[in-house]
Amino acid sequence: MASAPAAQLPLFYKELAPLNSQDHAKYSSRSSDSASWLIGQHAIPITSDEFVQVQRDFPIVFSQGDNPVPLALMGLNEGVNTFVSDEGKVTEDVYIPAYIRRYPFLLAKLQPDSEQLSLCFDPTCDLVGEHKDGRPLFDGDQPSETTQQLLQFCEQFEQAGQRTAAMLEELKKHDLLMPGEVSIQTTEDQDKPFVYRGFQMVNQEKLQEMRGDQLRTWNQNGLLMLIYAHLFSLDRMRVIFARQVQQGKGPIAASGDAMVNGAAESSPAKPS
Repeated sequence: MASAPAAQLPLFYKELAPLNSQDHAKYSSRSSDSASWLIGQHAIPITSDEFVQVQRDFPIVFSQGDNPVPLALMGLNEGVNTFVSDEGKVTEDVYIPAYIRRYPFLLAKLQPDSEQLSLCFDPTCDLVGEHKDGRPLFDGDQPSETTQQLLQFCEQFEQAGQRTAAMLEELKKHDLLMPGEVSIQTTEDQDKPFVYRGFQMVNQEKLQEMRGDQLRTWNQNGLLMLIYAHLFSLDRMRVIFARQVQQGKGPIAASGDAMVNGAAESSPAKPS
């Protein structure tokens, strides 16, 4: 899940710069009780290592396309994060995905044709800079203990990303992913339910038809637990929808359709 310094940058990142003792000798990293980059971000990438923790607080879905990634939904509509205030503060005691905790650092390839990853950071983020109240990133020309810890965390994230990719390859191999759809009826007299599409989910019917030896293998290697964590988490869709309505961020009732990651769908709603 590393990305090279290029025009196509990962979520949150506006720029990338390789961390080095020559240019950043006096730099330090500081913490903050707010995260402006989370405002309005409704879908956060997660790793398979986090499924069990994430499913307690957020729906877990998979992005569309040939190379899907698992996402934790902090809101159901684009531009809506029901767990972050307008000031960027997390308003609930919930699990914070590693993707969020990693920012503004990440491992990235400095050269497209190289496999070597270097520790980089987003220089537009005010958490890194010549701060007197921060934790120094270098001790002379050597990485400080803070930088070593950051590097270790990013390395662990990359390893989790590889395990996530392997999980998705297994799901695709057995054609278990299908277009997702969730219908939410708020009142009995509502003309039609709100329909959320634009994501993928595990096909439960195909899962039930899997051979016993395959299911036994998945049970032994932990994949079956991850699949069910994903499926159980989908019940959180209605919880997140209720949070949006309570916060005055719900979809317009007259439209009857809504979106997870892009344009609203307008085809007839299906019961769920």
